[in-house]
Amino acid sequence: MQIAVVGAGIIGLTIAHRLADEGHGVIVIAREGQPHCASTGNAGTIATYAVDPVGTPDVLRDLPRLLFNRDSPLAIHRPSALGLVPWLLRFARQSLPGRAQANRQALAGLLAGADADWRALAAAVGGADLLQDRGALYAYDTPEALAGAQAGMARRRSLGVAVDMLGAEALQALEPALPEGRFAGAALFPGTIWLTDPAAMLTRIEAAGPERLTARVTALEPVGAGWRIGLATGEGVEADTVVLAAGAWSASLLRPLGIRIPLTAERGYHLEFDGVAPLTRPFCPASRGFYFTPMQGRLRAAGTVELGGIDAPPSAHRWDRLEDAVRSVFPDLPPPSRRWMGLRPSIPDSLPVVGTARKGLVLAFGHGHIGLTLAPKTAELVSRALAGGAPLPALSPSRF
Repeated sequence: MQIAVVGAGIIGLTIAHRLADEGHGVIVIAREGQPHCASTGNAGTIATYAVDPVGTPDVLRDLPRLLFNRDSPLAIHRPSALGLVPWLLRFARQSLPGRAQANRQALAGLLAGADADWRALAAAVGGADLLQDRGALYAYDTPEALAGAQAGMARRRSLGVAVDMLGAEALQALEPALPEGRFAGAALFPGTIWLTDPAAMLTRIEAAGPERLTARVTALEPVGAGWRIGLATGEGVEADTVVLAAGAWSASLLRPLGIRIPLTAERGYHLEFDGVAPLTRPFCPASRGFYFTPMQGRLRAAGTVELGGIDAPPSAHRWDRLEDAVRSVFPDLPPPSRRWMGLRPSIPDSLPVVGTARKGLVLAFGHGHIGLTLAPKTAELVSRALAGGAPLPALSPSRF
């Protein structure tokens, strides 16, 4: 087939790479230097342990406090609040016990084997040197918080996630640069992979893949047996099939076709500190809701969720709160070397949208926090859809 992949983030490029390897004619279409690309600013972890959806009964119970506290790890971009109401109502329904458990089981099935998928992809594009595999940590401030985490970790184990619970001494031995006595213990997800430079990995996948057309896509139109991709220049590209992988910008291209997907942006933030390496693996202070990740020549602090505001500038106070959280662990770090805000494409049930929406139109977006993790798996599912394979009902566009 002649296939146009719309979007050049980690999902789009990984799909394009796989489809080209399978012998299809593939072109990637995306804007030059698209701002706020979530694929380059994430925490870098291949998070096979991330089986909990964002929406759970615990989150639902605390939702008003979380959403309207400016310092919360989960907050609303206030100017966007009114437009978010329909999405939030869906999110609340998905946070009920039965639905949250179904979403959890679906996530566990998707995430299984993601580390092996990533090793294969990295080897294929010459990126194996960008992977590390020393595990990841969730750390807890108090003995009570550590004890309270046990039930959730047991639930993860029941879904196939390997977890080791560590006391304060064992944690200190793993990460000796942590302030002594700062944490009561941690959950270790052994063998977790992370990328030491997500942007460099993206570059290598693109270099090993098909040609890219630099342009802003403005419309998708069925033409005969195929599709026309309208561009901002007024020109168009025709293809047998379109794979829409434009992240948080995807839903706007579908509305003129009468396809409505409940997609919003989770605005994530990060700070980087050059020339420091106090940690040897990804580390999440659980009460603060962000990650430290050691990367090439720098330490990245990434996380938090601010819902909405896809076209709005960053909220400076989110960086301030993130820096406060960073310094609650490492008060003597130098000033941040750079800061970033990116848009994670988020669906109320925390599951991506992957599957055929119309003949010749395949959707692949909405991965929230696990887009990096699920990129190779998503490419496999898209390939299966193009070959006429049965979709996964939990991910199907028709679920809405």
